[in-house]
Amino acid sequence: MNNILWIVRKQLLSTFRKRSSWIVYFGLPIAAILLSMLIYGSSSGGSLKVGILNQDGDKTLTQDAIHFVEELNNVKITMTDQASMNKDIASGKLDSGLIFEDGFADSVRNGQPSHLRIVSAKGAEVTSYVKILLEGYINNVASIGQATKNDANSFDAIYADYKQSSFKFDSESLKDTAKYKDMTYQSIGFLLMFLLFSAVNMSNLILKERENRTFLRLLSSPLSARGFVLGNVLVTFIIQALQIVVTLLVLKYAIGIDSGVPFGEMLGALLLFSLVAIALALLLTAFAKNSRGASALQTLIITPTCLLSGCFFPSEIMPDTVQKISSFLPQHWLLDTVTKLQDGQAIRSLGLNLIILVAFAAVFTLIAIYRFNRNNDVRQFI
Repeated sequence: MNNILWIVRKQLLSTFRKRSSWIVYFGLPIAAILLSMLIYGSSSGGSLKVGILNQDGDKTLTQDAIHFVEELNNVKITMTDQASMNKDIASGKLDSGLIFEDGFADSVRNGQPSHLRIVSAKGAEVTSYVKILLEGYINNVASIGQATKNDANSFDAIYADYKQSSFKFDSESLKDTAKYKDMTYQSIGFLLMFLLFSAVNMSNLILKERENRTFLRLLSSPLSARGFVLGNVLVTFIIQALQIVVTLLVLKYAIGIDSGVPFGEMLGALLLFSLVAIALALLLTAFAKNSRGASALQTLIITPTCLLSGCFFPSEIMPDTVQKISSFLPQHWLLDTVTKLQDGQAIRSLGLNLIILVAFAAVFTLIAIYRFNRNNDVRQFI
């Protein structure tokens, strides 16, 4: 045991003596968080820019409807003409346009609102908010017209009372956390890639120790080959645990992004994936004859699998065939676990996801051990 601890201490001191190691293991995950903020930070928010074209004149009902839109939260109106509206919508200066056609006020008085059009080049995504609220207001006024049955005096009297009515209500603003969930997903995706790369890089030390004959000299001491491998595995796990903790702390406290997942549950899931990464690294090391071969396998396997599993962008936007392929990758199951935890599911209800991750780690480890035992060139590591 003391020999294993000596290996752990030696490798940790050797690793963190280099400034580049601090950048690779801690700087890159933090940079990934900042990149996620740039991608999703400006994806939501801001005011809707609505152009209004009044073809119905200065009629009271029309002016009141325009004023209603003007008072909506997060809506900025611009009075315009037909040509300018079309040009500004096409260029993106306006999100949508409201056209109050001639006869709008009369149709509302008659209880059959019409002559109102909403135009946009961005679809229902930007028109639904104004449309739903404006239609609710207009239908309320139109119900007065239906009740008064073309009696102008009665309509004006009831409408005046309606405008002067005061309503008391309590409102509470809810914070939009959707973009924070997206930032967390993207940051965790990048972190998984870094965990895989760092695990393989640390496992490559086994091959490098063999190439420079240091491994043979270590075996002349009481240290066994199994102890040497176990010591390197512990070093890798410690470094990855530090990576995960630092990333989660920076994400939550330094940048202020709430992942929507309890810290302990997120930490536990990522530590479980760390075991998968270490097992995969041992597998690649078992199949590589030298450090250059391991680096080639690393590039060939890690980057494509991270791409297919959704580490770089949500897998939902990929074709169904690719989504089915991602089900055979461990990164997919970790990201799926994080997504479901963000949606409010309890960690105990995700037992299948966790079992699958354990299965990946076990299978990779067993194949690596079998390969080590069958390969005469690297049998000495086990």
